Amino acid sequence: MRRISMVAGLALAVAVLTGCPPTYPNCKSDETCQEKGEVCVNGTCQECSTDANCKEGFACQGNKCVPKAPECSRDEQCTGGQICEGGKCAAPQCTAKADCPGAQDCQKGRCALPPGACNSSTDCGDGQECQQNKCVAASAPQAQCDWEPIRFGFNEYTLPSDAQGRLSELAQCIKAAGSGRIELAGHADERGTEEYNLQLSNKRAASVRKYLLDLGIPANRLKAVGYGENRPAEQGATEEAWAANRRVEFVR
Repeated sequence: MRRISMVAGLALAVAVLTGCPPTYPNCKSDETCQEKGEVCVNGTCQECSTDANCKEGFACQGNKCVPKAPECSRDEQCTGGQICEGGKCAAPQCTAKADCPGAQDCQKGRCALPPGACNSSTDCGDGQECQQNKCVAASAPQAQCDWEPIRFGFNEYTLPSDAQGRLSELAQCIKAAGSGRIELAGHADERGTEEYNLQLSNKRAASVRKYLLDLGIPANRLKAVGYGENRPAEQGATEEAWAANRRVEFVR
């Protein structure tokens, strides 16, 4: 019993002399700081003590990892024929045209397209296409326009929003298609007097014409005519027939 008491007393004395392990952020070694991904610096857990404690692209300053200043921002800051890539001086991409693909040329260590040259049509400007590595005027596209009639609500001649979207697309197609005159034929359903429906159909045709004019279609290509209720697309006194007859058609 006496021997056990002596051992216990010795252990207690050691604990008193050594003291309890330090708690975060205090430390005696890196072990205390490992859980936080830090290191022990002068008795305190810090983010870093050297650049080696930081991830690539960062440096240790004031025990904090901060982004490294770029080595360069332009080619002129590099020496020995190097170029600036991603903030660092690196070997040039090329030394001669043979090092570059397609129509690209070697310009100051970089592969680049000379003015007017191309590898594909995406390298050319609007209205151009790539032919034999040169940007040339694009051939006129074969226009496939949507000539479906524009529909209107009951007793309405203002353009609904969906019709405006369709006319915007149609205007682009008309421009691409070139010359040619278009008659905008306005119509109405059978309800109302014949005189009133004639006026309503004229207003519908005029509404479509004005919108196309605003989108850049020449006035001499558009003719607005109202036919009232006299040319129904569908016969019958039903909602479906009436809706089909409230329209502006494109006659070419």
